[in-house]
Amino acid sequence: MQIMISEDLNRFSISLPKKGRLLGLDLGAKTIGLALSDISRRIATPMDTLRRTKFDRDASQLRKIYSEHSVTGIVLGLPINMNGSEGPRCQATRDFARNIVTHLVAPILLWDERLSTAAVTQALIAADLSRNKRAKLVDKMAAGYILQGALDALDRAYLP
Repeated sequence: MQIMISEDLNRFSISLPKKGRLLGLDLGAKTIGLALSDISRRIATPMDTLRRTKFDRDASQLRKIYSEHSVTGIVLGLPINMNGSEGPRCQATRDFARNIVTHLVAPILLWDERLSTAAVTQALIAADLSRNKRAKLVDKMAAGYILQGALDALDRAYLP
């Protein structure tokens, strides 16, 4: 398996085995939302929210999850601005990807996450959840939203 970071769905897909779980990450300044796909890569399930500390500890926690769930690749939300430009959060995400790939033997797909948190927040408001309950769920739900978007695109894509 070639280890790489890509924004190209086809390149990412080619680097994966035919079956295996993908781990979705919604990277925030204070937390990392996690979601996990099934082995056939059809359904994303929100999993957990990690409180960020030092990078080495964050990497260790992700390595443990990666190993326990036999993950074969990572989908990392890339926070592109609504106008298509990239700001400081994009650069921080790219830096995180470059650092984490040295700790996990995994291909990484940087996936446009525009509106993911807003869409999830609206869904949680529609479900009449309190602000406190929404705050506890939004990061892992956003990771699920990001991962499901990538899974759907993988399913629709013409891949050799």
